[in-house]
Amino acid sequence: MKHNRVVLIISIIGLAALILMINLTSPTEIGPFGVLLFFTTLYVVFLGIIYFLLKAFTIVAFKQKVRTNKDYLYAAVAAFAPIMLLMARSFGAINLWTVSLIVIFTALAEFLVYKKV
Repeated sequence: MKHNRVVLIISIIGLAALILMINLTSPTEIGPFGVLLFFTTLYVVFLGIIYFLLKAFTIVAFKQKVRTNKDYLYAAVAAFAPIMLLMARSFGAINLWTVSLIVIFTALAEFLVYKKV
């Protein structure tokens, strides 16, 4: 239960930092460190969203309230997929091939978490 609050608090702080960054700066004046900070905070926000969606799905679908450490890892892997899509979009390379490669990469990473942990 304590971990849920930590994920929630970090995601809210990341969302606040993301909103401030979007409203106060532009991509040309933020620099490389700012771009890294942007993608990191976006990842943290997606991590919180996907973790709580996964939590709600397991409660509804499996009637299971017990959380494991694997659930955090599943969410961490899945949270990287929107970041990869955004990066592909920023390069102008978003097409069916790119999306399918991102889905395959995410599925393989989730399978690795399932097998190793």
